[in-house]
Amino acid sequence: MALDKGKRNELIMQYAPLVKNVVARLTARMPLDGADKEALVNAGIIGLMDALDKFDPSRNIRFETYAKFRIRGAVLDELRSYDFVPRSVRAKDNRMEKAFQTLRKELKRPPTEEEVAEHLGIDLDEYHELINEAQAFTLISADEVAPEYIDNHADDNWLDTVDRGNPLDLLANEEMRHALVKAIEDLPEKERLVMSLYYYEELTMKEVGQVLRLTESRVCQLHSQAILRLRGALRAFTGEEA
Repeated sequence: MALDKGKRNELIMQYAPLVKNVVARLTARMPLDGADKEALVNAGIIGLMDALDKFDPSRNIRFETYAKFRIRGAVLDELRSYDFVPRSVRAKDNRMEKAFQTLRKELKRPPTEEEVAEHLGIDLDEYHELINEAQAFTLISADEVAPEYIDNHADDNWLDTVDRGNPLDLLANEEMRHALVKAIEDLPEKERLVMSLYYYEELTMKEVGQVLRLTESRVCQLHSQAILRLRGALRAFTGEEA
């Protein structure tokens, strides 16, 4: 999209709130200081500028959707470079994921919180502390399509799917996408509702809590549990151990 400098700066200012919104959603409850968040916003602005340069108005997609995709990718790239998750937290995260994966295989259904706690040899309060500590910061790496893919390989139907906001259909591997769909369908009802409201309706955790009449903290716990279940399901699908 060829733009003169004045118009380009105008659009950057116009869509700056979109950048801040993407950063806020991606970093909710992450231990980041002000400088880190500022760096992420700057990365998002670079993603926005990239979107302005590469957006094709003739494609069947809104600029806001394309820009959000580019901004999200740029912010995630910056986040990955931080590697701020301590090894102890990663270990807890892997331990929880393994428990969900093992019990799902044994029980042929999603395990309850009580069953996971018993499997880990801890009480429910300790289990909830583990969930709070082992926050799952990303969903599944495969849901992040390389920016070049959307430019070079995505047809109008695919872009229309992105425009409708279905993150499942961003998975390039069709079999993996179906596996993830099945895993989401198998989630306990409250976790499935949390995922739907947060990722599809784009509500904040606080707003999800208001809809479901739960505390924001409880919504975050349910979200983390769902993430761990889904990651375990995809690892099982690919034959990878947690």
